[in-house]
Amino acid sequence: MPDHQPQGRGPIVFLASQTTAAQAAREELVARYGDAPLAQAGVIVALGGDGFMLETLHSKQTRDIPVYGMNRGTVGFLMNAFSLEDLPRRLAQAQETTLNPLAMTATDAAGVQHEALAINEVSLLREGPQAARLRITVDGKVRMEELVCDGALVATPAGSTAYNYSAHGPILPIEADVLALTAMSAFRPRRWRGALLPKTAVVQFDVLEPEKRPVMADADAQSVRNVVQVVIRSDPELHHRLLFDPDHGLEERLIREQFF
Repeated sequence: MPDHQPQGRGPIVFLASQTTAAQAAREELVARYGDAPLAQAGVIVALGGDGFMLETLHSKQTRDIPVYGMNRGTVGFLMNAFSLEDLPRRLAQAQETTLNPLAMTATDAAGVQHEALAINEVSLLREGPQAARLRITVDGKVRMEELVCDGALVATPAGSTAYNYSAHGPILPIEADVLALTAMSAFRPRRWRGALLPKTAVVQFDVLEPEKRPVMADADAQSVRNVVQVVIRSDPELHHRLLFDPDHGLEERLIREQFF
């Protein structure tokens, strides 16, 4: 029998990545707190790294249930510190952040449309040895006739510290109603560093010379090869609820990251 019954947010269901550390942590937590069926749970505790957190949010996106992550992986920006102690109290005191994903519609060279959702970013990447040539349209108006680059991405505030940051894009406050449009290794215009767009913006990339310069699109590791057009928009109808320990929420982490 569990020695502490969950309180505050209702029964807990524990989900874990396949790593040894995450599976061992799940066994200990289940022995201590029990494990509710997903249909009856009031909160999900996800054990792993940021990749597993993204998997959990995607797979449970039809459920209006908050997710509290504990880091048992290699990257834990979306996760809280791991501890076996006082989990019901931590859950009751946790602060909630709501995220809206990006909706991607990618059309491949055969004319087939592929749809996917991204919590962090949607990225376009060259598939071959030659740089990609992209035309960028925002809300129906062409903003850049030609961007020659290794790739480009549109990132949410939650994803602004991930691939976007590695590509020298800006870190966005979590409550900001903006998206980051960032180029990767831009060759022309050489000095273009990207743009900040309203959250409501619809961004369209058209791939120029797709046969000679093939491009793939990726939405949180959901990939589509040989794309000719990619349309990206924030989806206000969908939301993900994340829980963070007080004073260690996503807003604080985004701010702290900028002072390293």
